[in-house]
Amino acid sequence: MDALSEADAANELMRLAKLIAYHNRRYHAEDAPEISDAEYDALVRRNAALEAEFPHLVREDSPSRAVGHEVSGSPLSKVAHEVRMMSLDNAFSDEEVVEFVAKVRRFLNLSEDAEVALTAEDKIDGLSCSLRYERGVLVRAATRGDGQVGEDVTANVAHISDIPQKLACEFPDVFEVRGEVYMAKADFLALNAAQVEKGEKVFANPRNAAAGSLRQKDARVTAARPLKFLAHGWGAASQVPEKSQFAMMRRIASWGIPVSPLLAICNDTATALQRYRTIEAGRADLPYDIDGVVYKVDSLDWQARLGFVAKAPRWGLAHKFPAEQAETTLEAIDIQVGRTGKLTPVGRLTPVSVGGVTVANVTLHNRDEIARLGLRIGDRIVLQRAGDVIPQVVENLSRETERGAFHFPDHCPECGSEAVAEEGEVDVRCTGGLICPAQRTERLRHFVSRAALDIEGLGEKTIAEFFGLGWLESPADIYRLRRRRAEIVGREGWKDKSVDNLLAAIEAKRSPDAARLLFGLGVRHVGAVTARDLLKRFQTLPALREVAEKANAIRVNAPDLLTAPADLPEVADARAELLGIEGVGPVVVEALGDFFHEPHNVAVWDDLLSEVSPPAYVVETRDSPVSGKTVVFTGKLETMSRDEAKAQAEALGARAAGSVSAKTDLVVAGPGAGSKLKQAAALGIEVIDEAAWAEIVKAAG
Repeated sequence: MDALSEADAANELMRLAKLIAYHNRRYHAEDAPEISDAEYDALVRRNAALEAEFPHLVREDSPSRAVGHEVSGSPLSKVAHEVRMMSLDNAFSDEEVVEFVAKVRRFLNLSEDAEVALTAEDKIDGLSCSLRYERGVLVRAATRGDGQVGEDVTANVAHISDIPQKLACEFPDVFEVRGEVYMAKADFLALNAAQVEKGEKVFANPRNAAAGSLRQKDARVTAARPLKFLAHGWGAASQVPEKSQFAMMRRIASWGIPVSPLLAICNDTATALQRYRTIEAGRADLPYDIDGVVYKVDSLDWQARLGFVAKAPRWGLAHKFPAEQAETTLEAIDIQVGRTGKLTPVGRLTPVSVGGVTVANVTLHNRDEIARLGLRIGDRIVLQRAGDVIPQVVENLSRETERGAFHFPDHCPECGSEAVAEEGEVDVRCTGGLICPAQRTERLRHFVSRAALDIEGLGEKTIAEFFGLGWLESPADIYRLRRRRAEIVGREGWKDKSVDNLLAAIEAKRSPDAARLLFGLGVRHVGAVTARDLLKRFQTLPALREVAEKANAIRVNAPDLLTAPADLPEVADARAELLGIEGVGPVVVEALGDFFHEPHNVAVWDDLLSEVSPPAYVVETRDSPVSGKTVVFTGKLETMSRDEAKAQAEALGARAAGSVSAKTDLVVAGPGAGSKLKQAAALGIEVIDEAAWAEIVKAAG
């Protein structure tokens, strides 16, 4: 930390904000985590340490201010929480728990030996849910979402037997019970067995199974899943009839709502830590997964005085368990190719039980991770299930053993294309693109997507069906489907009209927009804006290819990508021409070179252009106050999509950029605008709202 400059710290905080937000979305919104709890916690702790060292650099989008993830793209209705649903700060050692209690004493101005009673209970790894009861009747259930807005799952929780529709005994007029929806270990195993038997997707762990089961648009799916609920607190309440956390939880239990059977009152820190060790020792025998112990200050009066920090209460703490470990043998290393071309090494293990789960496979992440651990087939390794979810290798016990090194492939095992890692990246990717079987369906879906060719009727299901039949292997095959009309009509779900509609939609794209076509081909680093910038300059795809292939000769003849040999003036000119386009840098030039350097890609390109005839790309512009200027859109646009806004800017003779810089002339900011808005203010760039932008568009006719 001491070696970091202020600029380095700001850059790392920006990187951490984006990375943590991405993993929050994968975990909370998509129920598909990519990293372990331990790895995620390490990112959060690093961010907190940087913010403590550089408090003036704390970002508006800082993870320390966020709870869960914003609800977006969900089929369920949104629900605003009357009282925000918070998360908890984490501790990973006894010392941090001791310091937590000391902070409570300091905040409340108590003596150093004053007794601070805590409740302790197991931390269930489930999906947070709030249950609102009015006059004892359940009127609404909602997921946490981002803490302020969640998803309405009222119809779904009606099928969870642990959640009563009407409370027993006496109760306040309004009371929100908060807790975790979870799936027991045995029920999780039975569900996955049934999923396998039906040929459907299996769930990675009980938490994902519970989240995916609760967040269903069709409540009948939830009804068929064995979900349970345990309460751990409350939110909005017209009255809180007890004076302590422990007594209030017992009151909630008396209403017929389950609370943890391990909930206990601890009169001092030593007793709380002993409770932690007792729960940890018995965790494998519990019917559900837990990942720690939660402590809460027992006195509700003290809780009210302690209050909250940005996203967590000062009166609560989650004491996380360390990952469980075991030894086993690395029997083989297989290379899997993902939908984006990434080559991921997977270790095949002698099966071993870790945390009550048998593990036979483990991701080795990438080429650098294999080198860091010095892994070779036959090595004895230490394995752990970090956060009780994702297995990972933490140590190689056979480093000193003489054994041949593992050689990471430089060609794709699926299609034989070159596999390379770009400068500054650790991931090795297949360059085969559309000809690679592992990437093909995903690339085809991208090709017909709304932002690319926008071919209506060719959805994910149809592409998968036709690909499985061998009818779709490349974009050009889409335009040859007309030859299979009779075969398509004969298939289930396809009638004459639906087939004719599909074929008409395809034929309507025989002369597609050249920039959309280029974007649809999925050339790495060539997004929609860059594709338009390139076509604005070269107008036709053949002209772009010619220049890109000339510029590519530098990669072949000179190691230094920024310096062309004196005897290659055409190459230097081609490269300079590409780099002269605003928004196009060396990375894009190299990506174009990689694309045309691969013969398979050239074959796909030529085949496609034999079926379609995109006209020269000409942007018709109107005179306007923003002609010749660079415009950046940030925040949420409420009356139009981001793509539509960018198209409007281009039609007015402006360039729509993705980031704010000294070259930016205008920023259009909607609700939720963050770092870009701050950067614009720092640079003195004009900022307007969406309504003002609409007036500019309207005035230009």
